[in-house]
Amino acid sequence: MNQMPDVPVQVPIDNPNADTEWNDILRKHGIIPEKPKDPEPAIQEALLEAEQRAYDNRLEDKDLDELAALEEDEDEDFLEQYRQKRMAEINALANASKYGSVYPLQKLDFTRDVTEASKEAYVFVFLSSSTDSNVESRVLHEIWRDLAQKYGDVKFCQIRADMCIEGYPEKNCPTILVYKDSDIRRQVVTLREFQGVRTKVADVERVLVQVGAVKEGDSRLRRKDEDDEDRTTNGRRGLTQSQSKREEDDDDWD
Repeated sequence: MNQMPDVPVQVPIDNPNADTEWNDILRKHGIIPEKPKDPEPAIQEALLEAEQRAYDNRLEDKDLDELAALEEDEDEDFLEQYRQKRMAEINALANASKYGSVYPLQKLDFTRDVTEASKEAYVFVFLSSSTDSNVESRVLHEIWRDLAQKYGDVKFCQIRADMCIEGYPEKNCPTILVYKDSDIRRQVVTLREFQGVRTKVADVERVLVQVGAVKEGDSRLRRKDEDDEDRTTNGRRGLTQSQSKREEDDDDWD
């Protein structure tokens, strides 16, 4: 008896993605693939969750004065919870703030003041230029002082690069080294990855957040934009005046 050859069965399919009883039967038997899921419901759900999180966390970045200003708009018990939370954060930062200024380093004491100290706190080391003509180094010097005062739980140190590392290239100044638990966690060579001579405190603060020295929601990261801009503008103005004076002095020798 002759056996019929295997011939693929041609199943008529108008639209494999259509919601029809026929397509459901074909999908059940694996003849056509499952219909791709509509992404819109998942997107809508994600957006709703994001809106809810934003509402739930609407007070996360508020300081005590800002919380007081919301007394008429928010439930008193809810506000009180955040006041207590802010006070606990402030007290914790106050207890952890043991530094508060820039520590000048000596090479002989580097192990003690940096490597060993990094077991207790993050240590940021600024390798500065040996010349006044390095504008980036002068800019970072001012930023370093502001950061040290602002983040007393982080140890900010400074040493001239050529006194720390013999033959260290001037072109690599300023350099930032971040230590934690006796290891170098981050290196930043010059301010090129920030904004060069226009680098601001906020630019370096991002490094503090990235390495974990400061939490992303830390209230100290919030600052008045006007004050920050004024400080930066005044700093640039001072540098410009200094540069102009040097140019005038150079002209006298021509």
